[in-house]
Amino acid sequence: MLMRTDPFREMDRIVQQLSGASGTWSKPSVMPMDAYRQGDEYVIAFDLPGVSTEAIDIDVERNMLTVKAERRPTGKSDGVQMELSERPLGVFSRQVMLADTLDTERIEAEYDAGVLTLRIPIAERAKPRKISIGSESGRKLISG
Repeated sequence: MLMRTDPFREMDRIVQQLSGASGTWSKPSVMPMDAYRQGDEYVIAFDLPGVSTEAIDIDVERNMLTVKAERRPTGKSDGVQMELSERPLGVFSRQVMLADTLDTERIEAEYDAGVLTLRIPIAERAKPRKISIGSESGRKLISG
């Protein structure tokens, strides 16, 4: 149901993880995701721990799904001295090309425990259906 658009995107994600680079609006970091079919819907789950719902933006234009999020630093008072900072901050983004068989008009989103889950129904036209076979005796032939 998903179509990969950039074969080098995964390599960029690995390099960013190893280098510890933070994402910016012009060059966001990639967020990890899982995608699977469950019954009559397609599910995509994005890991976004520590991101508030107000900092998540979900857009669909034609069949291109774009998810952007920003993890901001926590408010620190003047008396705080940072000893260790390993959690990545900055902007995260992921674009996913959705197949025509998905109903992008009825996408549902929920955010729980740092995971953004999108549920996309399979379009009715893409579901399997039975085709009945008519008999020759039931047809009227017109002769001219």
